[in-house]
Amino acid sequence: MRVGVVQFASGDDKPANLARLSELVTTAAADGAALVIAPEASMHSFGDGDENLAPAAESLDGPFVTGLSTLCRTLGITVAAGMFELVAGEPSKAYNTAVAIDPTGTLVARYRKIHLFDALGWLESRQLVAGPLEPTTFPCGDLTVGLMTCYDLRFPELARALVRSGATLLAVPSAWVAGTQKIEQWQALTTARAIENTAYVAGAAQPPPEYCGHSALIDPYGVRLVELRVDDGVAVAEVTSERVAEVRAKMPSLEHIRVK
Repeated sequence: MRVGVVQFASGDDKPANLARLSELVTTAAADGAALVIAPEASMHSFGDGDENLAPAAESLDGPFVTGLSTLCRTLGITVAAGMFELVAGEPSKAYNTAVAIDPTGTLVARYRKIHLFDALGWLESRQLVAGPLEPTTFPCGDLTVGLMTCYDLRFPELARALVRSGATLLAVPSAWVAGTQKIEQWQALTTARAIENTAYVAGAAQPPPEYCGHSALIDPYGVRLVELRVDDGVAVAEVTSERVAEVRAKMPSLEHIRVK
């Protein structure tokens, strides 16, 4: 199966963001991608980090998910992308949510970001609320995809929980904030999560200047199959369950875990 990562900068014009995302997903599909991972906050940007995002948030039957559903059904592919989701009964709050939609246009997974980015001058918890501690996976072809979002990458416990739930590919929609050594950290952490879990990692990020870019697809042995740099774009590579099985047979570290 071919998997694509999309890199683009979202703004505060939600229809324009959906249109740009649709263009890039269509490009990935034309390159054979059956699964496409798009960035965190694809629906609407974080803004300056201080604004209330609840007014931009939508329900799961709102325009963003509906538009993605139509796109997936038209192209016959699966897409995972980040959005801000309304919190029931709390009109001033929102979740940072990653949704996955299959080729029939059905919402097959929703992951509400657990680890909020309160670091490097950002206070995501002022804008958003954390989701429940529930690993979220969904089947795609002969792979099982586990959903994480951006800052979650710094917490190996979540990746391991997803793999224990059967994940063979970790999808990481991201808006990895730019800064000193941040590209190097992104590259190191995406590679580490792949190696330690003997799983693919598909990290889709937003580009500079606000964010780091460098969206990539890494194989279970830590090989970077494709990587974008700082511009909008799409990168696609082949992934197989056989590769996961091969690496896990040669490096059975998951079987050697000695902690609960």
